[in-house]
Amino acid sequence: MRRLGVIAAVAFVLGPVLAWLRVVPGLAGFALFALGGLVALIAAIAAVLRGVRGRGLGIGGALAIVVALVFVAIASRGRGVPRINDFTTDPADPPAFQHAPAIRANVGRDMGYPAGNAAIQQSCCSDLHPARLSVPPAEAFSRARSAAERMPSWTITQADPGAGTIEAVATTRVFGFQDDIVIRVRPDGDGASRVDMRSKSRDGQGDIGTNAARIRAFVGSLEHPDGVPAS
Repeated sequence: MRRLGVIAAVAFVLGPVLAWLRVVPGLAGFALFALGGLVALIAAIAAVLRGVRGRGLGIGGALAIVVALVFVAIASRGRGVPRINDFTTDPADPPAFQHAPAIRANVGRDMGYPAGNAAIQQSCCSDLHPARLSVPPAEAFSRARSAAERMPSWTITQADPGAGTIEAVATTRVFGFQDDIVIRVRPDGDGASRVDMRSKSRDGQGDIGTNAARIRAFVGSLEHPDGVPAS
């Protein structure tokens, strides 16, 4: 069991490292990471029981406990977050992907917004809203594109001023997971514009709040380009 703690710790660290180096696919790295965490949790419980009986923890047991605590802390980030990975500022009329379906990784995938997501999103993330700018659509599109270019880990894959749409791919830093993004600019009253956004993960069922956070960051950058919210 003590050796199991060491093995678990190695897997827990090796998975993210290999994924970060792009030696293995993100899902493979994440699977190794998760397996290491789960095994460490089991080994940690066994180590604590050994300690209670006065038999000592050992290096393996101590490592298992540390890894288990870190794993539980990371896993707790997803507590209360719904198991969906497609969020938008307009659930009633979500922006549609035009370019993303042609990307090799998306061929054959359903890029539509799941009908059941609207109610789920409303229950957890009702604060998600479009950016409303008091400038014409052409200027709003320019601002949206500039903001997208400044977003960390984003790569713009398509920009169509005529349609008022921008598509991008966001790549997570550690595991290299890729999420598809579409931004839509439309007129919103006299001389104003509405900027909607949708962010969809390619892997998994849940996203630990990543897509919703990405939308908040982008909309915030448009509403408060100087980084200071209006009082």
